[in-house]
Amino acid sequence: MATLIRGKLSNKLTNAANAVSNKSQAKVSGMFARMGFQAATDEEALGFAACDDLDYDHRQGMQMDILTSDEVGGEGSGDGDAMEGDSHYQRDGTGPPNSASKDGGSPNELAEVKPKITAWEAGWNVTNAIQGMFVLGLPYAILHGGYLGLFLIIFAAVVCCYTGKILIACLYEEDEDGQLVRVRDSYVDIANACCAPRFPALGGHIVNVAQIIELVMTCILYVVVSGNLMYNSFPNMPISQKSWAIIATAALLPCAFLKNLKAVSKFSLLCTMAHFVINVLVIAYCLSRARDWAWDKVKFYIDVKKFPISIGIIVFSYTSQIFLPSLEGNMQKPSEFHCMMKWTHIAACILKGLFALVAYLTWADETKEVITDNLPPGIRAVVNLFLVAKALLSYPLPFFAAVEVLEKTFFQDGGRAFFPDCYGGDGRLKSWGLTLRCSLVVFTLLMAIYVPHFALLMGLTGSLTGAGLCFLLPSIFHLKLLWRKLLWHQVFFDVSIFVIGGICSISGFIHSMEGLIEAFKYNIEE
Repeated sequence: MATLIRGKLSNKLTNAANAVSNKSQAKVSGMFARMGFQAATDEEALGFAACDDLDYDHRQGMQMDILTSDEVGGEGSGDGDAMEGDSHYQRDGTGPPNSASKDGGSPNELAEVKPKITAWEAGWNVTNAIQGMFVLGLPYAILHGGYLGLFLIIFAAVVCCYTGKILIACLYEEDEDGQLVRVRDSYVDIANACCAPRFPALGGHIVNVAQIIELVMTCILYVVVSGNLMYNSFPNMPISQKSWAIIATAALLPCAFLKNLKAVSKFSLLCTMAHFVINVLVIAYCLSRARDWAWDKVKFYIDVKKFPISIGIIVFSYTSQIFLPSLEGNMQKPSEFHCMMKWTHIAACILKGLFALVAYLTWADETKEVITDNLPPGIRAVVNLFLVAKALLSYPLPFFAAVEVLEKTFFQDGGRAFFPDCYGGDGRLKSWGLTLRCSLVVFTLLMAIYVPHFALLMGLTGSLTGAGLCFLLPSIFHLKLLWRKLLWHQVFFDVSIFVIGGICSISGFIHSMEGLIEAFKYNIEE
């Protein structure tokens, strides 16, 4: 009897000591995570996102140990029978059912330690996406559209805000109690759900193709705008725009060796601030010439041949739908998503409209594809150098995202992959993986050389993938997944957006392709 009592007391003391130790380790790990340090790892090549997930799993595992030891009351822990912590019990729902902790809180609440973003931070991310350097092409859209171009800037903001909201609505479904539950995580998941059960992967493939096209075209635009800006900044130098594009690509070639964006991401805030300063400088110069503004040049007519290209330019400047599901899922209060979308798009609409109108009034019919090319030589050189630096620093982001999609689709899909994995067992990039990346860089250069037209490429991208991802697909998905719960005016909006988006997409694509083919033939003849 005495031996049995001593054994039970020993087990309880051991369990209590283990629980205290695990709690202290979890608190220390959480403290270091908040200070910016990640959990230790043996692989030096892990990216910042992987390190964050590793630290998250590490802390989740320790907290699951705590929950398990508390729930079982100490029985068997000393003998190693307690369930080991696993973050997937909380995230995937593949583990045992959740039970309440001592203080009445659920394990999900205790285990959810991954940092979330506020509505302001989410709004900042959306603003960065829709207020990038491609707004420099909006005055050129006003040149061919007049007041209708200004109306289109407002209309595109309203539609993109609405489709962003209905896209997020497609992530949720009602449970048995009538509560909305998030059952999908990404744009691809929504697309696959719409095509199920006959073609469960077709929708995801369509979205991935559109995403790859948009990302690659964005990379091409960065090379084109870099060559254009450098050529117009130093017109007296015996270097052509194509040669400047080659020089810019040579500076971008190290992107092929990137394994993560930790180093590049440090410059994102600096790039955004620099672009804000550039916009202020351009507007300030335009305001200094307010007495000469050509109000009579802004009319209600449109250039039938070139205005469809302007539609693509305007739509492309608002594209952000592809990452909205991930953004909403990482918000502290997802209920604030709608308010965030409304105010970010209102601000974007006002700023884009004012920037486009003021710049066009200043130069009227002489407005160029990239508005900074209209500035006086001295100011132009300074502003363009900042813009080139921003373009070169922005290139790795879409490039790395495109590479990841290609690698996961063709190289990292388990037994269904078309080609072997790009990475070896030690995490090093294999020769074919490096070849893929270098080929992508060279492809962006060739496109920038043979079609060095910023407005045409931007209009084509906006008409092809921008209209598809922002107008067509969200409206189709909303009707397909939630049609039983939609009111008549919602159905009317969705159908109207689909029809208008389809017309704009087809007309813009046709005219952009005609211009690109002519430009390509001209460059080949040269």
